[in-house]
Amino acid sequence: MAIITLTTDLGDKDIYQAALKGSIYKSLPTVNIVDITNSVAAFNVQQAAFILKNSFHYFPEDTVHLIGIDTVYSDHTKYLAIRYKKHYFVGADNGIFSLMFDQEPEEIVEINIMQDLKFLHFPLADIFVKAACHLAKGGKLDEIGLPVSEIENKMNLQPVIEKNQIKGVVIYIDSFQNVITNITKEFFNRVQQGRRFVLNFKRNETITHLSWHYNEVPVGEKLCLFGISDHLEIAINKGNASGLLGLNLNDKVIIEFQ
Repeated sequence: MAIITLTTDLGDKDIYQAALKGSIYKSLPTVNIVDITNSVAAFNVQQAAFILKNSFHYFPEDTVHLIGIDTVYSDHTKYLAIRYKKHYFVGADNGIFSLMFDQEPEEIVEINIMQDLKFLHFPLADIFVKAACHLAKGGKLDEIGLPVSEIENKMNLQPVIEKNQIKGVVIYIDSFQNVITNITKEFFNRVQQGRRFVLNFKRNETITHLSWHYNEVPVGEKLCLFGISDHLEIAINKGNASGLLGLNLNDKVIIEFQ
């Protein structure tokens, strides 16, 4: 069965999500629609990129990932369909693809499907649905657009190495209030080289040990680990790390190696 995933900022209390799903089912009744999330903060391309980058590879090859972030018609924004690591992505060329992809996509086209004027304010239910359903049926990219070689470029904020330190920032806070930084496991291991470390963050809080899982410390105790995204997380076992530790998006964290 064909799969189309949704990553949007449409929420779940308005008509928009229902209109999008209904349009997909009307075009392809047999498709399996999977919500990755419809709760991205409005227009937050970075948040959507982080979520989709760390989840799409769990789906079967040839899954179509429809991205509904900042898609309203603009003279300056292209709509793209992309094949990357044997998956398809349909979305606006607003920088999200450069934030998600670690290597060059296999194929990129600018979608040239004619838009129905009644959907001018909501292309998700028109152009995006038509493109996604075409791909889910096994259609080719060059049948819905013309090849392009470049995408809008945005840069993720990278951790910085200074002497015996890594300086990073908080890039995501999940629904459990776990705090996720921009320090990846590969980056940490490359700099650490087996040395002991102290993780420093707000309120003079420190952590000196990497945990394997959340229950490795008593309930209510803080910990750090590399979670499912392979990024360094600061958490409290069965607690609210962001609120209790005062950590918010873009706050700095520092790892000192000894």
